[in-house]
Formats: sequence, C-alpha cells, structure tokens
Amino acid sequence: MTFLCPHSFTRKARAATNILLYFFVPGLFLPLPGRAQRYDTGSIFKLPVTLDTFTIKSGFDVNAFIRRVQTDTTFYKAFKSAHLVAFTAVNKFRVFDKHDELAASMDSRTQQIRANDCRTTKVLEQKTTGDFFKRDGEYNYYTAKLFAYLFFAPVPVCGENDIVAGSMDVQPKGQMEKSEYQLKQLIFNPGAKVSGVPFMGDRASIFEEGEAEKYNFRILRQEFEGQDCYVFMITPKPAYEHAVLYDELTTWFRKSDYSIVARNYSLSYHTMVYDFDVRMKVRTKQIGPQLYPTSIDYDGNWHVFTKKRERVKFNVEIAPQTP
Repeated sequence: MTFLCPHSFTRKARAATNILLYFFVPGLFLPLPGRAQRYDTGSIFKLPVTLDTFTIKSGFDVNAFIRRVQTDTTFYKAFKSAHLVAFTAVNKFRVFDKHDELAASMDSRTQQIRANDCRTTKVLEQKTTGDFFKRDGEYNYYTAKLFAYLFFAPVPVCGENDIVAGSMDVQPKGQMEKSEYQLKQLIFNPGAKVSGVPFMGDRASIFEEGEAEKYNFRILRQEFEGQDCYVFMITPKPAYEHAVLYDELTTWFRKSDYSIVARNYSLSYHTMVYDFDVRMKVRTKQIGPQLYPTSIDYDGNWHVFTKKRERVKFNVEIAPQTP
C-alpha cells in the first residue's frame, strides 16, 4: 500500500506499528483496493500525524477526525447533563505546603437534588483539617472556591438545560464567571484560543499555524474499559517542551459514536506574573441514553503574583441517579 506525500517525501510504509504520514491536499489518504471511501475536504490538517497500523488499514480519514476533535460537543454536554439529574458524589480535597506536607483537607459526601426544575446540593458528610475554611466559613483556597462554584449548589439553581450550541459564547461578568469560562475553554474546547489570560497569546491554539508545528500528533486504536476507541494524543516535540501550553492531551473517542469517554490533560506555563502546572484525568460513562462524568482527578500547582501559591489535589467520584 503506497502513500503519496508532497515535497519528495518518499519513505516507505513500515511494517512496525507507527507510520508517519503527511496530509497537505484533499484525497491524499488512499483507500484500500475495492473499498469506496468519502473524505472530508472542508478541513485539511497540514502537519504530520502518526497512525498505528490498524488505523491505517481501516482507511481512516484523518482530516475528518481532526475536525471532530475540534468541534466535539459530547464532552461538554455530559457535564451539562449532570446538572439535570440527581447524583451522589464523594469528594476528596488535599492542600499541600511548600514542603509537600499536608496543610489542609476536606472529605465530603454530597447529594445533588433535583426538584421543580432546580438543583441543590446537600452535604451528607463532611470532615476538614487545617485551614481549609476561614473563620467566617469561606473557602481559604481559591482552587477550593472554584471547585465548589463548579460542583456545588448551596442555593437552588434553576432553569438549566444541556444544550451546548452557543453556550460557551456567553461573555463572563464576575471574576468567578471569568475563571469558569477560561476553564471551560481549556477543558471542553482544547485548541481554541483562551481570551483574557495575560501573556498567553495563542499558546492554547494547538491546531493553528505557529503552535501546531510544536507538537507531535498521534492517532491509534485502543480498548478503554471494554470500549473500542480511537485515541488522539498530543505531546510537545523535544525542542518545544518548555515553550508550549499542553504537555499532554490524550482523548479516547468511542468508535461507535465518537463520544469522549476519557481525557487526560497536562498543562504548564510560566511567566513573570503567574505560573501553573496542572494535570487532570476525566472519565465519563454511558447511563441509559446519556453520557455523564463519573470521575475527575486534579493535581495542580499554581501561583499568581500577589497571591500565595496553591498546591492542590482533588478527586470527585460521581454516581448519577437517572430515572
């Protein structure tokens, strides 16, 4: 099987697991003999993509897949759908000092209640140590405050839906809304420019010229928790390891419908006024007709000028209770 490449690229296809292919023009990826294929020509990714042998033999359309990655809504919808059902959650939160010693913690079990088109959060159990809370009951750590803002509803939140179209286009107003908006862009829309973050520029635009060439892109087929998946992996090239935003972005797309069942993130960036090093693992699960988040792991170390550094780890295990 022969793959045509521009600029006199003449490497022979290897029998080993990975083959490097270039995609510069429509129709470049030739189908297997006797198999009719239709290819997406509206989105041409112009950089090398490494495929495993199994994916190559399937007659895989790389350009269409990259566009799916960029326009996915299944992941964001799963989180919005979680607002519409009752669930219980086990939350474990750890804060560490500069010596990596435990400074504060929170362990809780919470329940989201749905009634009259509203959701509220009931704390079933809670135990804290250290200075997790201030004397007035407010969170002493910004990461904890943002965590609570995203996952808890101490007062009723009403009228929500799981419609994703246009929902991330609403401009934030307050500081928490702004932080939530930026976090949504990084988590649910990787590759999109994150506005409002000083000194970052286009670092988040991993699919655009100027940033994309700093990364290695890989697609392979792999089983994840019994589900046949396509895996999309992004890692920085050695020469750019300290000049990019994403140290890793790995996403498992369920082959049957391209829903995201798992995603791993590793992001780091350093400037004179702030720095962060964050790793996250998110898992989802199909329950009935809907996809829901069921596990979130966070490990972050960040600092902003004038604020104390925060070294935080938390885990949330969610058990949706669908009708």
